[in-house]
Amino acid sequence: MLSLRGDSLRLLALRGRFTVGDDTSGDVEVRRGQVIQLARDLTVDVLEVALPDAVLGLEGDGLVRQALAAVASLRVGPPAELLPRFQPDADAAIWSEGDEWTLRLSGEEDRPLVAGDSFVVSGETYRAVMIPLGLASQAGTSPLGAIAAPLHLVVRYDTAHIHRTTEPALILDGLLARILSELASIAVPVSWESLARQLWPQEDDVLALRRKWDTNLTRLRRRLREAHIRTDLVRADGHGNFEIFLEPGDQVVDQT
Repeated sequence: MLSLRGDSLRLLALRGRFTVGDDTSGDVEVRRGQVIQLARDLTVDVLEVALPDAVLGLEGDGLVRQALAAVASLRVGPPAELLPRFQPDADAAIWSEGDEWTLRLSGEEDRPLVAGDSFVVSGETYRAVMIPLGLASQAGTSPLGAIAAPLHLVVRYDTAHIHRTTEPALILDGLLARILSELASIAVPVSWESLARQLWPQEDDVLALRRKWDTNLTRLRRRLREAHIRTDLVRADGHGNFEIFLEPGDQVVDQT
């Protein structure tokens, strides 16, 4: 996956790793002249990297300033959401054709959208603004397709609170809170078995231990999904290790 991180374009491995020169990596800044080997007999030559100084974004009532995707849909909410895709039931659609942007509101003719323009939807006012490139990627993209506000996690062993500026806090307790608390206190990738033995120290059967881990991890991810929080907050590395994965702007406060 190619992803804008800060003011640089980075190549991220979703499975396995790739090679750049003599180095093997899963995360590298893309630069002109690189030859990236994705797999045997499959390479990518980087001929040019061209990034603008600023990009068009949107802000307004209940919506923090966010960069626009090439095709975006606005839901007034509450909460207001800017989705990086066309959503038929959205309140507004915005898309680009080259350097020009178009705004479509229900019942109105399509019109150009440039920085400084404002429009009203269901009584809420939104403005098109230019965002410096280094700030355009501060918010991460959730698996649900919405641009997610930064997360503020407070873990307290038996409880865990996940706060966002745009939606109510998610409060977890019991085993789900303990999974987050253990990962936050360890602060590095750790094997599922090490984590599970902290949660169920009396369980000697490894298969039973794995079932308990999988069941509760599924429950945790379901709670995150229902609260519109990205489920890769607890991420596996493909080798049996797990960690808390933070996007730029996310914070963890460990009060265990």
